[in-house]
Amino acid sequence: MKIVAICGAGIGSSGILKINAERVLTKLGIEADVTAADIASVRVAAADAQVILTSAAFVDAIGKTFADVIVIDNYFDQQELAEKLEKALG
Repeated sequence: MKIVAICGAGIGSSGILKINAERVLTKLGIEADVTAADIASVRVAAADAQVILTSAAFVDAIGKTFADVIVIDNYFDQQELAEKLEKALG
């Protein structure tokens, strides 16, 4: 499974989201390749992704995708990430 964390530059908040998503997925016992990317490269980075993690600000910019787009309000809240990932992947 491939999960892509998206932010404006692909470095800061998507990196934080990537690390926290990896921690949550490990706790849930779910294997996935999690990558961080910027919004400009979302089409390439998420072309084969099953899930895209992002903030509400970038949802419209993602455009049409076959991936589940999950809006994360607090990138540091592992409980929020766990609940939303379980719902999307369950």
